[in-house]
Amino acid sequence: MATFSQAPEISDAVQDYAKAIYSLYRRREQPVSTSALAERLGVSAASASAMVKRLQQLSLAKHEPYHGVVLTPAGERVALEVIRHHRLLELYLAEALGMPWDQVHEEAEVLEHAISPELSALIAEKLGNPTHDPHGDPIPTADGEIDELETRALSELADGDRGVFTRVSDSDPEMLRYLAQRGIAVGAEVEVAGREPFGGPLTVRAGDREHALGDRLAQAMRVAGVAT
Repeated sequence: MATFSQAPEISDAVQDYAKAIYSLYRRREQPVSTSALAERLGVSAASASAMVKRLQQLSLAKHEPYHGVVLTPAGERVALEVIRHHRLLELYLAEALGMPWDQVHEEAEVLEHAISPELSALIAEKLGNPTHDPHGDPIPTADGEIDELETRALSELADGDRGVFTRVSDSDPEMLRYLAQRGIAVGAEVEVAGREPFGGPLTVRAGDREHALGDRLAQAMRVAGVAT
């Protein structure tokens, strides 16, 4: 039986839109506007609207005017399958091939559409059936289940708060290189040691060093197990 990603009407573009809708919905738990979708994918609002209609025709999404778009259960399965391929590929490129974590995202974006569920299963087995990719993002299971750990943005923590750096956006390679150069890796214990006013940087203690992190980077970093 063909999976969604193998079905001829489920094009690479359809998969990309399903993945984008899923990711944007996860941020706020509310319907996704076509403008947000267009910005995410770097296309015009008209192109985004046309593709949303296509997803509706395929029964992968529902759109309510003036409210936004959400995935149907079938659409969510498409999104999670692509996300599984993407995150397994990122981990394989990083662990098996030694590719830096700031480079794996772009490669996985291309390859995620080309691999089959059978190949992704082999990759998962080779890697020991991992649960998270190099950036801390959870890897969906082959059955479409995903464990989204509750986290907070580092920027939301108060002075003295501490927790475990659990996850970071993989969309900005420069941010990832910056963290790697300073030895701040997923799994590190971090503590907010100070905060400059007017949107200034956070001073964060990781290990035996302190680092000044700008607000955009602090927003991209997610922390779990926060304690004061």
